[in-house]
Amino acid sequence: MKQILCIAAVLAMLSACNNKTNQADASGNFEADEVIVSAQQNGELLSFQAPEGTTLRAGDTVGQIDVKIPSLQKAQVEASIAALQEKTSSPAEKNQLVKKQLAVQEAQLAQLIREQQRTENLVEEDAATRKQLDDMNSQVDQMRKQIAATRQQINLDDYTTGVQNRSVLSEKAPLQMAAAQYNEQIRKGLIINPITGVVLTRYALQGELATVGKPLYKIANTDTLYLRAYADGTQLPQIRLGQQVQVRIDQGKKDYKSYTGTITWISAKSEFTPKTIQTKNERANLVYAIKIKVKNDGFLKIGMYGEALWSKQ
Repeated sequence: MKQILCIAAVLAMLSACNNKTNQADASGNFEADEVIVSAQQNGELLSFQAPEGTTLRAGDTVGQIDVKIPSLQKAQVEASIAALQEKTSSPAEKNQLVKKQLAVQEAQLAQLIREQQRTENLVEEDAATRKQLDDMNSQVDQMRKQIAATRQQINLDDYTTGVQNRSVLSEKAPLQMAAAQYNEQIRKGLIINPITGVVLTRYALQGELATVGKPLYKIANTDTLYLRAYADGTQLPQIRLGQQVQVRIDQGKKDYKSYTGTITWISAKSEFTPKTIQTKNERANLVYAIKIKVKNDGFLKIGMYGEALWSKQ
């Protein structure tokens, strides 16, 4: 009888030691970085494919919002830009007739100069009068003045045309900015998935009216999860950023499944222990939140309960 009692006492002691050894240093729930994707444009959801549980990659197009109005507005602005080009004129084309007139005048001047030289020779030989030479000199001078006036007109036309063109083209820049704005609205009509992850919740369906800022779906990258656990003040000296710790989850009634995790964040402020969390000292008044990054093998789920151990390592 004494032997039986002795064996029972030893078994009880071993069980107590085993429970103490298995006691976790901190516990909490797994969470992930969740992203809520919202509409960036107003309009009907023409297409939207984001079923819950679907894995999406960053950059995937998951839907299209109706953007007919901004598309028409963009086409109208582009037509206005094209019309501005028709309003401008080329100085070369505008002065073509004047330049032809100048060429004729220069040819006439060359002829008059030859006649002037001939008249001068005749005057020296007393074959022509002085008045004839004076008349010829007057014609040459008059033609030179006409040529100067024609050249001045060409320069003035070039300047006037340039001013007119600049005035017309000054309207082009604001129109181009308006076209860029409409193009951005059209681009925002496409629903582009921002991160690689699993769709957790869908908030909208095809055919519904989307408005700017309306949530469409929630997605999270579940390849890596974070155990948000809580440690009391006496445990803080035992942990540091970048430290590797053991993370475990329940596997059946008595067993555990273990993972290796890395502490990525330690809160700088203490807080009261959440009601659903039991720390090593069983609900200490003030605790510090920590985050432990754990590589997910597919068995970890968001919201799942987990425990962290570091004091026995």
